Amino acid sequence: MGLGALRNVSLKKARELANQWRSILHEGRDLIKERNKQKCEAMRNLHYLKDIALDAFESRKAELKDDGKDGHWFLPLRLHILPKLGCLPVSEITQTKIRNTLALIWHTKAGTARTALMRLNLCLKHAADLGLDVDLQAVTKAQALSGKQRHKVTNLPAMDWKDVPAFYQFLCKTQNITHLALRLLILTGVRTRPLRHIHKDQVDGGGVPN
Repeated sequence: MGLGALRNVSLKKARELANQWRSILHEGRDLIKERNKQKCEAMRNLHYLKDIALDAFESRKAELKDDGKDGHWFLPLRLHILPKLGCLPVSEITQTKIRNTLALIWHTKAGTARTALMRLNLCLKHAADLGLDVDLQAVTKAQALSGKQRHKVTNLPAMDWKDVPAFYQFLCKTQNITHLALRLLILTGVRTRPLRHIHKDQVDGGGVPN
């Protein structure tokens, strides 16, 4: 069994490899099978987080509204996790790397950071289900390292019903798409999500929803 080409392996490294394989042979193990096993393990651990994240998303589509077509589930990963960690093998994802990745938004966008952590945790669990070597405690440990979030949630008060007529009159002064959507919301009481995702073919020529 060869140890590699002379130009690629130093004499010191060759001696270390020779000693390693002699130890394996001394234990009665088949050298070729052992090398193939190591290659398989190395390949298994080269699954990048970006690929695992996409696969996890695909496997969860049936649980998401409209199969996750709005991209809401994947968005925290795409914006805050994958730009820095996406090209790393999942086996190399550690608590310190996660903490450093979310450090900029940990206090300023606390809710977004928590959501990104939850999505990442699901991705790591998905990787483990695939038989990959991952640290399933990495997210929990990253939270502990990051400390308590300073961000305080403040509720946005609803508009008093007595102010709605004047607000509607203000909206009627322009044909701004946002103002039109708000007028439709006030007149129909429709939920905001269908309104935000409305398409042209759902509105007739007079501007009335079909």
